[in-house]
Amino acid sequence: MSKVETRRLRPAAVAAPLISQVTLLRIAIILGVLAAWESLAHSGWLYRDVVPSLLAIGGALVKLLTDRNYYFNLAVTAAEIATALAVGGSAGLAVGLLLGGNRFLSKAFEPYLYYLGPTPKIIFFPVMIMWFGVGPESKVALGTLSCFFPVALNVAAGMRQIDKVLIRVGQSFRATTWQMVQKIYLPAMRHPIINGVRLGFGFALIGTLLAETKLSNKGIGFLIIQAYSIFDMPGMYAMLIVLFVLAIGANALIGKLGGLDSIKRN
Repeated sequence: MSKVETRRLRPAAVAAPLISQVTLLRIAIILGVLAAWESLAHSGWLYRDVVPSLLAIGGALVKLLTDRNYYFNLAVTAAEIATALAVGGSAGLAVGLLLGGNRFLSKAFEPYLYYLGPTPKIIFFPVMIMWFGVGPESKVALGTLSCFFPVALNVAAGMRQIDKVLIRVGQSFRATTWQMVQKIYLPAMRHPIINGVRLGFGFALIGTLLAETKLSNKGIGFLIIQAYSIFDMPGMYAMLIVLFVLAIGANALIGKLGGLDSIKRN
């Protein structure tokens, strides 16, 4: 057998592991957390039902997923978050492009974004109620405010990382401002924009749910605080689990769309 044939057979001879060590570690962590939870539920260290058993949470989860009222409230919250992400993300993208492309404006206004960004946005909720009322508009406004800052800061930072050669190429072709944004800035800042949107989604989710827990009669936040008020711990944990899974799925979808976009360009 020749050396060339031996080299060709060598990769096939080495069988790849069915499950990687990272996957095994992740599974072990999940199983460990579930075992610790179940042990704590039966330990009696905490007040009864504060940490319900996995069986009780599973039953509440099945009951939740077969409740039509839950899906109505889920649709309300999803619409509020989507609106907040669209408005706050668009505003953050525009402001980030402006600050990242203008050094004077960046020095004048960007420090305010850094100061206000970490501020808990829930303190502005009374103002949102006075401006927009007690309906879904105030929840959307708080979610928009929460989403705006991470998107704006990530886009502004991404603007400064664009290769100057690309900018000079666009200028040499006498591209308009809109053409520069469409053909140069946005493609070069794909990753900062996606990271900003993912962070903005998380903050919009938190802001909207917090607003729903404070003053609302519908939405997932309202259902969670209602379950807490009647001490329905299995139902509350079931809603948190579903919300956690949906948030992970939406976050992964945003990242996947960014990846697919880069594949199409290539």
